Amino acid sequence: MKFSDLKTLSFTNFYKWQGGLPALLPFVGYVLFGLANIYFFSTAIKQIPTAMAFAVWTAITLIFLKFAETMFFHQRISVAEVCFMLLIMVGIMGLKIYAVPAK
Repeated sequence: MKFSDLKTLSFTNFYKWQGGLPALLPFVGYVLFGLANIYFFSTAIKQIPTAMAFAVWTAITLIFLKFAETMFFHQRISVAEVCFMLLIMVGIMGLKIYAVPAK
């Protein structure tokens, strides 16, 4: 969202490719992905504990954002960042393995 320029939108260029669509499409994608995110998260917490679902959701979001930064914005990824993302995944696996079973 920080790269979309919503200030360029006006009534006259709302649906034109050179005018409003480059600013409007990221916003529409943001809304659609947000709705899908809410749906899938609510589906997940019906089947697994809420804390586990939130930890997995946060980790997947973090890894996806880092991947997107690397692929689309050509930002570098350091060895420390990879190690910390691996630590998050190890923490999630530890929560899954050593969690107290539900009664």
